[in-house]
Amino acid sequence: MGMELIDHFRMLARYNRIANERLCECCAQLDDAEYRRQRAGSLGSIHGLLNHILLGDRIWMSRFKGSGHSTPPLVTVLFDNFAELRSAREKQDAEIESFFGESEAGFLERELCYVNSQKRDCRDAMPMAVSHFFNHQTHHRGQIHVMLSQTSVPPPSLDLHRIINTLAG
Repeated sequence: MGMELIDHFRMLARYNRIANERLCECCAQLDDAEYRRQRAGSLGSIHGLLNHILLGDRIWMSRFKGSGHSTPPLVTVLFDNFAELRSAREKQDAEIESFFGESEAGFLERELCYVNSQKRDCRDAMPMAVSHFFNHQTHHRGQIHVMLSQTSVPPPSLDLHRIINTLAG
């Protein structure tokens, strides 16, 4: 029983929302100093990574919708306040889930043209771009997971099959 690619991306959108909810719930338990503490890894802190994931999602979603042809600096801090960042994250995840829920398979036949962060013109097949979009989120959530393990707050389970099977059962 095969899964159509668009259905696979719908599943990843749902997973993305739940994984972000779980991660933000844990991050909300940290005091501000621990949340912002500089740590080894991309972007140096949980706060930096959460902002970067949201920025990346906004960049890719604008591209998927037909705009977003250029890329802002990838270290841009969208929100300095965790509560505002979390709220924006929830809205973005709802938008992602809705977008992929309403997308038809024909969406994946398009080609995506944009200028990347190194100012290079890029052209990607849509399935590759969408795969990167979800992989980017997972990659950086994994880094936050490691950073959380260095605090008194245990990181959440983010296993795809556990989350999705819990929803199905």
